[in-house]
Amino acid sequence: MRPPLSPAPAPILHRFANPGRFLRATNRLMPWLWGLSLAVLLPAAGWALFLSPVDWQQGETVRIMYVHVPMAWLAMSGYAGLAVASVLALVWKHPLADLAARELSPVGAVATALCLATGSLWGRPMWGTWWAWDARMTSVLVLFFLWVGHAAITRAFEDEERGARMGAILALVGVVNLPIVKFSVDWWNTLHQPASVARMGGPSLHVSMLGPLLACAIGFTLLFATLVLARVRAAVMERRVAALEMARARAADRPGTTGEVVVA
Repeated sequence: MRPPLSPAPAPILHRFANPGRFLRATNRLMPWLWGLSLAVLLPAAGWALFLSPVDWQQGETVRIMYVHVPMAWLAMSGYAGLAVASVLALVWKHPLADLAARELSPVGAVATALCLATGSLWGRPMWGTWWAWDARMTSVLVLFFLWVGHAAITRAFEDEERGARMGAILALVGVVNLPIVKFSVDWWNTLHQPASVARMGGPSLHVSMLGPLLACAIGFTLLFATLVLARVRAAVMERRVAALEMARARAADRPGTTGEVVVA
């Protein structure tokens, strides 16, 4: 007779999915993240705005680059993170993946909106127009609509699981837009300049501009991650409060109970 099979071990990712464990870990982490974000971003902003050189052709308007480029990177990398969270939610049913995706999309939408706004401000003196329907600008606009669509669809249903599932599907379908954004300047003739940092042969920017640009990118990335983590923490606590209130209401409806709920 065969011995009984032992239960399969839980996926390693689920070890970090317990809401209580998540809140305890991030409670210690959040002050450090806020402090680190400001400690990097504030000096980087001063370096970029006051100490970096002006461009011989663009003049002072080149300083828009120190916000525009990091926002573009965050818009794309953040959407890649949204797709990963969607896979974790759809395939592995990760308990916190849906919440992470739900809280990531508003922050990603703001980053993409800032990318579009600063790009427009930069394009007006350089190209003589606020907007041009070239491949790069149009694909980034589509990316913005994908972010906003995900944020809307995850909140459009009373059944949160259904909304999360529909949002995950939209996020995965929208991934096809990322290579279009990245390679549009190489595939088509556009007004937008080609890549000057992540390119074959190394960056084309002088180190006096590359340094503050990378510092700003690190600072904005830390701030982006901190904001998303803070939103996820708030969403977890909101769900726990809602579950407690529901349990208390059910206990109050039972005859012979006082409506008190004991939480372990």
